[in-house]
Parts: sequence; structure tokens; C-alpha cells
Amino acid sequence: MSHILNDIAAQEYEKFEVKFIKKSVVKALNHFQKPFSVISLSNLDLLSGRFPVTYLYFYKKPKLGNFKSFVNNLKTSLAQILNHYYPFAGHIVQNHKTDEPQIICDNNGSLVIEAQVNIPLSNLDFYNLNETLEEKIVSVEPDFPLQIQVTEFTCGGISIAFTFDHALGDATSFGKFISSWCEIAQNKPLSSIPNHKRNLCARSPLKYQPYLDQIFIKCTMEEIKNMKMNKNISLKRLYHIDALSINMLQRLASVNGTKRTKIEAFSAYVWKKMINTVDQKLHKKCKMGWLVDGRERMSRSKNSMSNYIGNVLSLAFGEAGIQELKEGSLSDIGEIVHDAISKVSNEEHYLDLIDWIEFHRPGLMLAKVVLGQDDGPVLVVSSGQRFPVAEVDLGFGSPLLGTVYTSIERVGVGYMNQRQSGKGDGSWTVSAILWPELVDALKDDPIFQPMTTSHLQL
Repeated sequence: MSHILNDIAAQEYEKFEVKFIKKSVVKALNHFQKPFSVISLSNLDLLSGRFPVTYLYFYKKPKLGNFKSFVNNLKTSLAQILNHYYPFAGHIVQNHKTDEPQIICDNNGSLVIEAQVNIPLSNLDFYNLNETLEEKIVSVEPDFPLQIQVTEFTCGGISIAFTFDHALGDATSFGKFISSWCEIAQNKPLSSIPNHKRNLCARSPLKYQPYLDQIFIKCTMEEIKNMKMNKNISLKRLYHIDALSINMLQRLASVNGTKRTKIEAFSAYVWKKMINTVDQKLHKKCKMGWLVDGRERMSRSKNSMSNYIGNVLSLAFGEAGIQELKEGSLSDIGEIVHDAISKVSNEEHYLDLIDWIEFHRPGLMLAKVVLGQDDGPVLVVSSGQRFPVAEVDLGFGSPLLGTVYTSIERVGVGYMNQRQSGKGDGSWTVSAILWPELVDALKDDPIFQPMTTSHLQL
């Protein structure tokens, strides 16, 4: 019976087609930057890898209006928000004198793509994203650092994919942009004014800890595009984790009066799952990484960098013996996770990193493991706990689902990104890029539930 159902599902999937209807360029409504301003990338921007990153939201059919009115209202509010986020309407070019990218704020505009697919939302495979999204409801055109694809399903449901060039900023920057756009769309005043100064400057004289040489490396765009792929890290999957499971992991990781964060407890659990996919004849140790936002660490006063638009990210890495990870409890591994993240959760680390990049300029920089320069598989975890999901109401209601996605084909490390589910009940949506053995290890896992339409109440 199961093979019959699989055949039926495969036949249905073969019918999944997308029709691109229209492309429009939306410019900032009131652009007064004359002569055009030029934004040089900060040192931490040079660490972004210039990867395209997509934030994807799915909505039920709007109660009022139709797809055409939805898109028209979207374009109107986009033109307004680009007044405040004018670099997002520019374009990114290589400065041949400095040999580094820069943002030309010339109001070149953002690209809006309108599309239709021939299936309802309830027929979409929300778990296996490789075939579902690539060049269908997420498309990337490199001439525009910001592009939005709006796709209509036969049920009237809608998906919106916001795709950014990472040189524009990091997740915090993009979250601010999307939240501000929602405020404009709902005729609300902006709750925060973006800071586009990119004023993270190196010290004089430069100084940094030598261990940074072991973690980061100078590279070219060509090297990024052709990075080594360890263990065929190419499977893009989406999972649901319920609130009870998250709270249970946190309780297990928190003992003797020490409370671990949810992301620390989650990381400890994933690390134990991950070691079962490592060839223990070749590797005695296993490494994990975490993306860490430096805004609060760099701020003398807590809010001084809260509206900074740009990249303020670093990577923390932890390494432990496979036997230690096998035998250790969640609290034991949670302590390793906590200690690794703590090493980069301070202002001195970011000042050192800025100086290290300054010393190695011009050019792009990246963590060596992200370029695939590590013998064993590495998994990087990032937390989107503060990223807006249920709040992303562009005037037509809250989304069923919000997640992150990347269209890049080659990655040197696995990734997991968590964020709040659209339900607002404490459950998580986890987007992942994994190697086949880890996907298999999670198939029957009680914590990781493959995302289905039932989770979205479709």
C-alpha cells in the first residue's frame, strides 16, 4: 500500500509547475540621495560570504481582495519602506581600486516577481525543500540585492520569498527590514530608525589573538562558489519541533542549578545525533559551530547597536571526542556548547575579529570550515528566536509558516536554523541543510518531526 501512495504522490509532484507572470522593479518613493551615496562594506560585512539568503512565508488566502490587489499593495508599501532602507534598493559592485564590493545607493530598485503554481498549498511538500523551492517559489537574480517573489496557489494561498544578498546585512538586519515593512503596510509609525553607517572600524594599532588564524581565512568569490563539499551536504529539509520537546531538552540539559538556554540544549541533543553519522575509523573528534550576533556584545549601552544595519556576526566552534559525546549526558554536552559560545560572546572577540580582517584586507573572508576545509562533517546552528514570524503581517494577516532558505548549491558545512513557528505556541520550525546520513538518522527521531500540512493545519 505504501508504494502505491508514494507513486501517487510522485505523480502529483510531477504536475507541480510554476508560471512566472510578471517582473517589476520597485524603487524608493522619495529618493533624494544626490549625488548617489556609496556604502563601503565594513570588516564584518566582508565575512558574510555574499551568500543569498531567503526568508520564506506562507499565507492562507486573504479574506479580502485578490492576488492582484495583494501584490499592488505590497509594491506600494515596499516603495515606502525603501525610503528608509535605501541601500536595499541599490546595487552591489566591485570597487576595482579597493578590490572589494560596495553598495551604490542609486535607487536601482528591488525586483518583485509574480508567479502562480498549479497546486494548492495542501499539496506542497514542506519537508523536502530541494525540489519544492528551487527555481519555483524561490528564484534568485544576482543583479538585485533584494528581490521578492510572490506566488499564488490554486487555493488562493500565497507565499512570499524575500531574498537578500548577505552583503546588505545579517538576520537581525533583515528581520528589522521585514518588521518595518509590516509597520508601513499596516499604516503604523516605524518603531525603529535604521542605522546605515557601517562604522565598525579597526583599532590602531591592530591587535588580535593568534587563534583567529586557525579559524578564518581570506578567500575569493570564486573559491566560495567552488568550495569543497564534505559528505555531499546538499539535502534541504524542514522540521517541526513541539514546545513540549524543547522544554524537555532544556530540563535535561539544566542540572545542579545551572540553566541552559533552549538553543544550548537543542545543540547538545543534535550533537549526540550527529556523531552517529561520523566514520569513527577516520575521526576521533567531532566539531559543531554557532552563529553569534555581536550587537549586544559590542554595545556600551544595550540599545546603541540595536538598529545597526549590516553584518555583526561571528562563528563559535566547539570540538569534543566522539566517545565523550556518546557517553556524556545532555547536561555534560550542554556545558561544552555553553563554553564554546561564551568564548565569542564578548566585545573583545569582535574587536579582535575586526582587526584580523583589517590585517588581511582587501578581499572576502570566511571561516575555514564553511569553505569545507575540515576533515570531518561540521554542523553550524543558528538561532532565529527573535526573527519575526507570526508578526509578518503585510496587511493581509499572519503567516502559517515562516522559515529561512538558501539557494546556494555548494556548502562546506551543514546548517540548522530554528525559529518560532507561526502558531506562537512555543514550537519551532527548523530549516536544515544536511548530509544524507544525518537526514536518515533524523527520520525516526521523536524530536524532529518532518514538516507536513497537518502541522500547518491545512
